[in-house]
Amino acid sequence: MSTGPSTAELVASLIERGLSLATAESLTGGAVATELVGVPGVSATFQGGVVAYQNSVKASVLGVSEELLERVGSVDGEVAVQMALGVCRITGANVGLATTGAAGPEAHDGKAVGTVFLAVALNGVAQYREYHFDGDREAIRAQARHSALSLLADVVNSSQQTFGKQPGTKQFDR
Repeated sequence: MSTGPSTAELVASLIERGLSLATAESLTGGAVATELVGVPGVSATFQGGVVAYQNSVKASVLGVSEELLERVGSVDGEVAVQMALGVCRITGANVGLATTGAAGPEAHDGKAVGTVFLAVALNGVAQYREYHFDGDREAIRAQARHSALSLLADVVNSSQQTFGKQPGTKQFDR
């Protein structure tokens, strides 16, 4: 499943660019952070992570709007954006990576199994992408973890001047 840079290369890119990273995970349950902290030297960039499985934690810890959660549920791009921005706010990181979705075995908040939203926040600007994965619960979670790290690598290695100008982008003022 490895198509992008390795996690070690991603960590090296973050360090080289002077970026600090934090994660906010729901459906991946800390798997993204676990993969990152497996890289020697990651402490030079990784600030920490929050596993916010319940909506109450998304709201109280990460600052996700309770009204938004009630209106659209937790499986939503805007929720992922607010999670990414929230983890930056509480950790002081300038890059936030968030995961939320329906891993199964049943649909969640009206979203089909395999629906996943990933968001990256960079210096107060966030964007999300929607994915639809196949497989069982573990396969969906593994694909979400891999895609989250690939999305992060794409953002870190792309021009920071173009970040946040794509559809699905939300501006956040700290």
